[in-house]
Amino acid sequence: MKTLRYLFPLIFVACVGESNAQLRIPACTAYLEPDFEGAHISTRSGITGWQDSGLKVLWFGELKHTGGLECSLVLRLAAGAESHLRLTVAGKSHEILARGSGTNPVTVPFKAFDIATPGYQRFTLESLNPSGKSAGDIEALVLQGPASEEAHFNLKARRNAASVHLVYPVPKGTNVAAFYCELTALEDPLWSYYMACGWHRGYFGMQVNSPTERRIIFSVWDSGGEAVDRGKVAGENRVTLVAKGAGVDAGDFGNEGTGGHSHLVYPWKTGEMQRFLVTAKPVDATHTIFSGYYFQPDKKEWALISSWKAPKEGGYLRGLYSFSENFGGANGNVLRKALYGNQWIRTADGQWFELTTATFSHDPTGKTDRLDRFMGVENGQFFLSHGGFVPGSTPFGEKFTRPAGGKQPTDLKLPDLPAAQ
Repeated sequence: MKTLRYLFPLIFVACVGESNAQLRIPACTAYLEPDFEGAHISTRSGITGWQDSGLKVLWFGELKHTGGLECSLVLRLAAGAESHLRLTVAGKSHEILARGSGTNPVTVPFKAFDIATPGYQRFTLESLNPSGKSAGDIEALVLQGPASEEAHFNLKARRNAASVHLVYPVPKGTNVAAFYCELTALEDPLWSYYMACGWHRGYFGMQVNSPTERRIIFSVWDSGGEAVDRGKVAGENRVTLVAKGAGVDAGDFGNEGTGGHSHLVYPWKTGEMQRFLVTAKPVDATHTIFSGYYFQPDKKEWALISSWKAPKEGGYLRGLYSFSENFGGANGNVLRKALYGNQWIRTADGQWFELTTATFSHDPTGKTDRLDRFMGVENGQFFLSHGGFVPGSTPFGEKFTRPAGGKQPTDLKLPDLPAAQ
């Protein structure tokens, strides 16, 4: 049953005892639903501009204990202004009516909730005010009580799900001239990058860039180690474009290393297997041409995305890996999942070898902030998943082996490249 409380500004005084230690969850870690642009979220100001009564503010966290859970909201309201709000946790809802104190934040408690089962919980805050009226500027959700002990929440402003990776071991000294991988997206939230073929100088995969646009992306890093600004990269360290396929845009990239970027706007389909191939062709002792080819399902043929001549190279592919990335944090709460299968390498002397073993890794976000990151084997393929606040996790460095399929790619009729310069 819903309850309503009318409260003036007050100071929340913690009682003595370990079970009453407070956990403050910043508003900047919350998510907005259904419109992630329905209000403004910032580290400095929390949630501001919330005037849409249809917008929900969401926090997610893992509660490791049962029992009572006291929830309070810290917010700012104009002096004398009121805001009617509802919080839902574990299937129960409680309401409050807060009164503002100008620039000073007020802390308003809801009636206590009872947590019957440990696990991830969704905290849903709703405005019961008329649309167009400010719900207040939200600073934090504060938890207290037995159920809050040892609770795990992401307390940082970065709301992205952890990036997750598959690393494929290859015997030392192997000259890998080609790397082939099949990739199937099972979920397709906005701002997902499912990367099939990565190596020490680049990456190749597919993105969801907007509700109406998807891309095939192939990028190669410069030499020299510049992290941000390609304008600072000397000419002798720059990769140069050799060729690009029809309809492909090519240019520069920065801020995550620098290099040459290319993409093809293409409506790849969720649930449909996509095929990727990267090749390496040394042209002299210090340069290698790296090329990315994508099999277009509608045309049933291989298409060149682009080729780049990389300086300070002269060798083959190494450090092979795949990954899945949530590159926009506003929807880092939703699940991403993809299958990665039938990985093969071709050596410089033309031999094919199947890759059936991979090791799991994740980015720093996955170390302590977001533990909902997984790898495993499903339907004979590796899978990666992250986000969704799914219970459990996969340990960093865990090794998996998929069953060998024994079917190397045999239809690699690739477009010709221009003669190397």
